[in-house]
Amino acid sequence: QVRLVESGGGSVQAGGSLKLSCVASGNIFNRCGMGWYRQIPGKGRELVGWTTNVGEKTYADSMKGRFTISQKISQDTVYLQMDSLKEDDTGLYSCAVYFWDSQIRQCLPNYWGQGTQVTVSL
Repeated sequence: QVRLVESGGGSVQAGGSLKLSCVASGNIFNRCGMGWYRQIPGKGRELVGWTTNVGEKTYADSMKGRFTISQKISQDTVYLQMDSLKEDDTGLYSCAVYFWDSQIRQCLPNYWGQGTQVTVSL
C-alpha cells in the first residue's frame, strides 16, 4: 500500500509562485524516484518533472527554467517550486512515486496521489 498526499495548491495571479509538497508513505522503501504530473481540463495527464533518488532530474520542456523539483529523501517528501506561473499552468497537480521495472529496465511511475488544484489567473 502506497499513499501520497499533496499540499500547497491554491489560486495565484499570473507571474506569481507556488510551492507544492508531497509526502509519501507505505511500501516505498525501494522506490527509485518521485515526481509531479498535472492534468489540465480537456487534456490528459502530463509529466511536469521527476527526480531519481540520487537527484537526477527530468523536466517537461514547457516547464524548464520555471519549475524546480527538490526532495528530502529521509522525509519521503518531494517538492515542486513553480515560478512565473501562467494561466496555462492551471490544473490538478499530482505527485507520483517511481519503482524499477526489471523487465524493461526503467524507473517508472506506479502510484499517484489525489492531487492539489493550482489556479492561475490574469
